[in-house]
Amino acid sequence: MQVITTQSELESAIQRLSESEFVTVDTEFIRETTFWPELCLIQLASPDMTALIDPMSPDIDLKPFFELMANEAVTKVFHAARQDIEIVFHLGNLIPHPVFDTQVAAMVCGFGESISYDQLVQRITGTHLDKSSRFTDWRQRPLSEKQLTYALADVTHLIDVYKYLEAELKREDRAHWVNEEMDVLTARETYDPHPEDSWKRLKMRFRKPVELAVVQHVAAWREREARERNVPRQRIIKDDVIYEIAQQQPRDSAALGKLRTIPKGWERSSTAAALMDSVNAALAIPKEDMPRLPRAPASPEGSSAATELLKVLLRLTAEKEGVAPKLLASSDELDRIAAEGEQADVPAMHGWRREVFGERALKLVRGEIALKFEKRKIVAVE
Repeated sequence: MQVITTQSELESAIQRLSESEFVTVDTEFIRETTFWPELCLIQLASPDMTALIDPMSPDIDLKPFFELMANEAVTKVFHAARQDIEIVFHLGNLIPHPVFDTQVAAMVCGFGESISYDQLVQRITGTHLDKSSRFTDWRQRPLSEKQLTYALADVTHLIDVYKYLEAELKREDRAHWVNEEMDVLTARETYDPHPEDSWKRLKMRFRKPVELAVVQHVAAWREREARERNVPRQRIIKDDVIYEIAQQQPRDSAALGKLRTIPKGWERSSTAAALMDSVNAALAIPKEDMPRLPRAPASPEGSSAATELLKVLLRLTAEKEGVAPKLLASSDELDRIAAEGEQADVPAMHGWRREVFGERALKLVRGEIALKFEKRKIVAVE
């Protein structure tokens, strides 16, 4: 099993793959010790050929691969595409397009929530995949025959999965459902988040605006630091440190060193000095300019009961359509629809989800649909 390690081999393979209507794509990478994924192997396949590309080879320039990813005439087929797209975006500064994600398509076709690749292959083709090489070190060279066989299986069986799902979507007239999801998946802002928004990933209850200001500044500093040094966020400072700093609000290194989460002596480091600059910048914000605490809007009377009814309607709709309820709406979205009705700006109120569920949800909230028990089953009636 040959791995492409030279530019001429790469260009020849990409030229052949570019002649296909679609290519299946997967990557193997390591990111335990880095902020950005370290790309170790690229797997590509079409109905006519397969290719294993070694991006770590000193004789490889991935420009032809990125050109294929941007080729509008070739659909790029992934399973659970987000991390693969993130790699292409980081290294090639582009988002693959057009894209087809078989995990999303499988949800639309009734295979449940977030089905794994090996489970999907087994259910569609009957093939059992050997996943024992999943957690091997893909940086080692040479790669073993077992590793390469495992890696290639991630794109060869994907061809049959893609063909099956595409046919199912056409039969059910749901191709536009997946197309809308792909628009979100391939949006540039999905892969280029601003450091100033990184505080939103932290799970902390804020009691005072100043706590939120400190968290925002420190989280943004950590994000920029992690990207620049290419190390995981937790290697800069852990989440627990951010929480304690927000609560205690130290103003100098001496106060920082007294915190429970700070290792002894670390407060005298250059990293700690940069951290304190961000803390003091937050503490210097005038009181009237402090950020507002995020608060959920008060729910109108009766909305909690409406939410319970919407859950029943969601389950009925999901059963009728043969899809997972979570694909149509989340619990938070039901709360918003119950409280805000037509004004709820949630995914369930847009696109195909509105057609399938959102409109019916509004009718239930307005009292235009009733739920009743009939022949041992709950049904919705106009």
